[in-house]
Amino acid sequence: MRAVVYARYSSDLQSEASIADQIEVCRRYAVERGWIITQTYTDAAISGASRFRPAFQQLLNDAGRKLFDIVLCEAVDRLGRRLADTADLQDRLSFHGVKLFTPSIGEVTQIHVAVMGMMAQMALKDLAEKTRRGQLGRVLKGKSPGGLAYGYRIAAADDGRGGREIDFGEAETVRRIFREFAAGASPEAIAKRLNKESIPGPGGRPWSNTTLRGQADRGTGLLNNALYRGVLKWNRCSYVKDPRTGRRIARPNPQESWEIQAVPHRRIVDEALWEAAKARQEAMRATLKRPDTSNGLNELHRARFLLSGLMRCRCCGGGYTIIAKDRYGCATRKQKGTCDNTRTISRREIEARVLEGLKDRLLAPDLVAEFIKAVQDELCALRRERKTNDAQRTRKLTEIDRKISGMMRAIEDGLYEPSMKERLKALQNERRDLEVDVAETAEAELTILSHPNLPELYRRKVEQLEAILEGPDRAEAMDLIRSMIDRIELCPRAEANGLDAILHGDLAAILAACAGAAQKENAPDLAISGRRLSVVAGAGFEPATFRL
Repeated sequence: MRAVVYARYSSDLQSEASIADQIEVCRRYAVERGWIITQTYTDAAISGASRFRPAFQQLLNDAGRKLFDIVLCEAVDRLGRRLADTADLQDRLSFHGVKLFTPSIGEVTQIHVAVMGMMAQMALKDLAEKTRRGQLGRVLKGKSPGGLAYGYRIAAADDGRGGREIDFGEAETVRRIFREFAAGASPEAIAKRLNKESIPGPGGRPWSNTTLRGQADRGTGLLNNALYRGVLKWNRCSYVKDPRTGRRIARPNPQESWEIQAVPHRRIVDEALWEAAKARQEAMRATLKRPDTSNGLNELHRARFLLSGLMRCRCCGGGYTIIAKDRYGCATRKQKGTCDNTRTISRREIEARVLEGLKDRLLAPDLVAEFIKAVQDELCALRRERKTNDAQRTRKLTEIDRKISGMMRAIEDGLYEPSMKERLKALQNERRDLEVDVAETAEAELTILSHPNLPELYRRKVEQLEAILEGPDRAEAMDLIRSMIDRIELCPRAEANGLDAILHGDLAAILAACAGAAQKENAPDLAISGRRLSVVAGAGFEPATFRL
């Protein structure tokens, strides 16, 4: 029997040695039963509250590929702390004919999963409540409930319970930031000056405007940290995990649920300077809310332009974003001042250049021919692979049918043994899985869009989309055009004020975009074994990249 081991520990409870201990316990259990351990899956310092763990997800994928017969783990809660996750794992393993074992229980059944999964989830909730209670106790004593804020260090006499003291070097930088902001400097300008002077930011990272301004309602950002005025505020936000993605989402709490403690010994900024900075923040917010203000901060965060989020600075790798009215520039230079790329470009100019490139250059006849040849080669390889797999499945099904028939004849002849029941069930399950594989393979079509007038059809499609961009269906046209673009790199030219735009296009998405037009002339859609074949620059197909 092929067995694999899954081990995990949480950063707040255990150490790296826990992984080795779990693996050793499972290894000994496997040796006693004569199982062969083929692989180990480990997630270090990752909470079991989320199923989005790299090794856990890999285990699920490998189970579907029939790479093992048994999953071993030290305890059920190592697999997950949520009942829904462990129950889903049990169902998926059972579907693939994989059994789950722990050294203390033996084979894990659905009853074990239900009972122990519920206990693990209750333990997780209890742990969260105890952690929260401990944080509250620290706050009531005037100590830090969590991380280390910029401007402070762990107290020399700290017992590991949140003791903090002022770091006088960082404290002077904090006062400087408040003074410059209150005097009228923007967070971007302050961040640039600090980076230019090589003053390290929180965690040794470069400063950015968001490091300073943060979000006022959540109390994030250096300018919103009330600890600098000698006031400790806790419980301003609650954090919940999105069950679809596993990401934590912050939700501001009502002010009456905040815990506030005076800690005058931690004051870095005097009250007058704090109030001056707050007054400037209020003035800036009022300006952004005015109806005659064209580009409010929140509006800038929307992907409402055709190329939003697709452009990159080739000098530093940062994004090219709107930095002035209808002009794109390097966001890293604007926010941190660590990039030397000063070139900007108008939104209309770069959109026109990209649309022109999509129409006239990305689907040149020789490029289409080379792309289709590459896809046809891939299709031939896939067909050969399918033919081989189909033959193997047919032989396997014939062999299973022969074994089942033999067992049935033996039973009819009175040669029944209790062990034959489990063996017959296993053979039937194996046969069912093979039939599912055969059905799924039969449904996958191996076709390629290769209409003789493809370049012209595509060009007309882009022209139609360009016209739609000015109408009520603009959003749909934007999404279609954006799907054709992998990224756009902007690089300063040697001559004054020039910018080269290098477009990296996804030819598979481009061909799919004009499938509707081609279908009118009886051309098949673009699909390869149920998935798109994406050939872009950097993946061995350089013609997909060109300058605009």
